Amino acid sequence: VRQLETDPIFNSGRGSALTAKGTVEMEASIMDGTKRRCGAVSGVSTVKNPVSLARLVMEKSPHSYLAFSGAEEFARQQGVEVEDNEYFITPDNVGMLKLAKEANTIMFDYRIPTEKCAGLESPVKMNGLPISVYAPETVGCVVVDSQGRCAAATSTGGLMNKMSGRIGDSPLIGAGTYACEVCGVSCTGEGEAIIRGTLAREVAAVMEYKGLGLQEAVDFVIKHRLDEGFAGLIAVSNKGEVAYGFNCNGMFRGCATENGFMEVGIWE
Repeated sequence: VRQLETDPIFNSGRGSALTAKGTVEMEASIMDGTKRRCGAVSGVSTVKNPVSLARLVMEKSPHSYLAFSGAEEFARQQGVEVEDNEYFITPDNVGMLKLAKEANTIMFDYRIPTEKCAGLESPVKMNGLPISVYAPETVGCVVVDSQGRCAAATSTGGLMNKMSGRIGDSPLIGAGTYACEVCGVSCTGEGEAIIRGTLAREVAAVMEYKGLGLQEAVDFVIKHRLDEGFAGLIAVSNKGEVAYGFNCNGMFRGCATENGFMEVGIWE
């Protein structure tokens, strides 16, 4: 996750989506499923790697969640690497914010590929904007070790043209991130829909209470817990299974195992 936070291609760390004021307010969370320990931060504007600060909240503070000035103060107490807010702002995102303001809309962090729409007569739009407009995605990671211990982490800049102070699903344990003895889950998409559906926790819940397998659980929550929202998620189980699901046209994803197997995907 740290690597993705430092790559301006993604909507996390450097390259984060901009608020309506043209600033960056980042958020992240991490959860260790073994003891259900967790840490989260919101509203950080100078921390180079928000996910690392979330881990410090989990490991070095008596709390699970710090936000805005309190999170920034804690970051300096812990000596984490910081940058001026301008470091996180990219020319591409300045252009996207301008488009969003002109359209009087908010951009979500999923994408609809132009290739999928090439045969359509009229341009497909996303929240009122042409699909040719690039919308970077939230980043997340889920892992399971040889002993079946699961963990999850998620980091994001949120929505383009969001109100200052808006908090999405990514730092909310049980919504955008969750890990327990059964599985680890990280989500991306329309944060408000993910929050309403407590999407990440729901995957674990239907595995525990309905006896579903990992992919079955993912498919179930994507179909039944999102209302009309668009989102996607990645998940691993304590058995080493990997699963993913989304109800938009595509979601960037990849997986790797200790024996060298690797797989990446975008579309279905």
